Amino acid sequence: MISYIQNSDAASKQSTTNTAFITASCNPTTYPALCYKTLSPYAASVRKNPLRLCNTALTVTIKAANNATKMVSELAKQNGITSGEAAVIKDCIENLQDSVYELKQSVKAMGSLGSAADKEFQMSNVKTWVSAAITDENTCMDGFSGRKASVAVKNKIRSSILGLARLTSNTLFLINHLSY
Repeated sequence: MISYIQNSDAASKQSTTNTAFITASCNPTTYPALCYKTLSPYAASVRKNPLRLCNTALTVTIKAANNATKMVSELAKQNGITSGEAAVIKDCIENLQDSVYELKQSVKAMGSLGSAADKEFQMSNVKTWVSAAITDENTCMDGFSGRKASVAVKNKIRSSILGLARLTSNTLFLINHLSY
């Protein structure tokens, strides 16, 4: 019975340490509450490993990008969408698909860090891919500026894309501060 309590205490300390690492890593990001909310569920698998944290952030961001793409695609199929809205939504979907591709490319580049002769070059690639994803997400939102689209359509898309852009921004911050 005593060894169980000791093991339980050790596991609890480890969990607290892992969560503290996520908190400390997220605090300086642009959106710390979002960072913590999305990454803290993975504290046990991330442990105190900055590379795992960045890979996890990328994975979470890819999932969010896929969800945003799906949501915008579903919106395009709704009745009552004007031809102008349909055109802007189509462009937005293409931008989001590009964002997903770029984020996946960054995961590939991160995966080759261990075997890469030029880690600096690979990290530069990762940063470039994630930055390009942010650009595509912003381009999607910018497509609605000055265009005639209903407030409801703009708000649904803006809400989804804004959350994604914030996640991607946090991910880029974590990657930019990764020592390799």
